[in-house]
Amino acid sequence: GRAKMSCEDILVWAVKFGENFCLYFEGLECDAFCKEKSLHQVLRNVNSQLLVVRPDLNLAAFENVTDQEVKSGNGMQFNIHYYKTTTPSAGMPVAFSVQVADKSYYMCCEKECGKMIVRFREGEVPEDIPGESNVIFFKKTFTSCSSRAFKFEYSLEQGMFLAFEEEGSLRKLILKKQSREDEVDETMKISF
Repeated sequence: GRAKMSCEDILVWAVKFGENFCLYFEGLECDAFCKEKSLHQVLRNVNSQLLVVRPDLNLAAFENVTDQEVKSGNGMQFNIHYYKTTTPSAGMPVAFSVQVADKSYYMCCEKECGKMIVRFREGEVPEDIPGESNVIFFKKTFTSCSSRAFKFEYSLEQGMFLAFEEEGSLRKLILKKQSREDEVDETMKISF
């Protein structure tokens, strides 16, 4: 049987043969992303707490949430936007947005006082991203044996992942450096 090709397998196009029969490739624009689909999900941490976004407090944290509160869905129902990319990447490129009181907010990372901070800004994620972007994360399986849990690497800084950090009674959403590639850090484990 023929191997089934997905659109992610076809990354370069052979364009022309040179005089000496060298194969030339059309330079595909590097790191261009085009939105393919969006899925509606809640995001859970290893303690089964739900990620809740409170833009008025400039805060996103994992919290214990009742089923009733989930149904109302304010700041908990995420749209996960999947992008096609022109370059092979270490994972599926995704962006996150969330509805809070009739407004849409997208997740991004910004540098503040020399530290990367996760922020939610009012607005929509773009359909097309021509270059690098602080809204793109690479979705990877958390470990090879748990296909239902994921970790999300920030596209602009290799080895930096979404995670939570305990701050008093809060479990705040942060960007965290993975110390070793083979390290299993449960604070980075996110499931749908």
